[in-house]
Amino acid sequence: MDLSLNNNLIKRIISSIFILPIVIISIYLGNSIYFIFLTLITLISFNELKNISTNNYIYIFSSLIIIIFFYSAWELRSGPNGFYLVLFVLLISIFTDIGGYLFGKILKGPKISKISPNKTYTGMIGSFLLPVFLIYFFLTHENNNEIYEQIIYIGNFNLLFTIFVVSLISQAGDFTVSYLKRKSNQKDTGKIIPGHGGLLDRIDGIIFASIFYYLFIQFNF
Repeated sequence: MDLSLNNNLIKRIISSIFILPIVIISIYLGNSIYFIFLTLITLISFNELKNISTNNYIYIFSSLIIIIFFYSAWELRSGPNGFYLVLFVLLISIFTDIGGYLFGKILKGPKISKISPNKTYTGMIGSFLLPVFLIYFFLTHENNNEIYEQIIYIGNFNLLFTIFVVSLISQAGDFTVSYLKRKSNQKDTGKIIPGHGGLLDRIDGIIFASIFYYLFIQFNF
């Protein structure tokens, strides 16, 4: 592992230590605090989209997706057991990102060059394995039955399959933003988060996963 990778990883860890508690507290408090939190995310995302949109059509369509995300994330939190539902999506997306980063950097392997010069097939596999392993075994542990019930109140469904699909959708969001960055010759969507780049670099998967999971609950697939 080279020095640049070590420095970048340290920046990522430090940024996460400061940012993650703020995110979780905002979700937990809900109401006006959560609304302000989502509004800030939306406004910053609108601004960063300008950096990776090669034409007005892409910017308008991407902005609509951000608006749908705002609505989906708000509705998820507003419903029964909303804190657990939002946290469920958030953690799957985070572990998907971490799994892809660690597997890709450590194991390396063939690159998915058409999407991003830094993404690998081993990273893509790691993106599935880490959230499935960590979240599934955490929720199914006998000491966590209460949390498990908060998440599956919507009906009977396969938890393992759900984690896998939400992770898949999260990766789709990551790949989409990576593709837009590649087409616009941008390394990052912005520079707001040290070690991570822009806000969209970190929440691209969360945006797609939140929209999907909200629809999943509404239609109870």
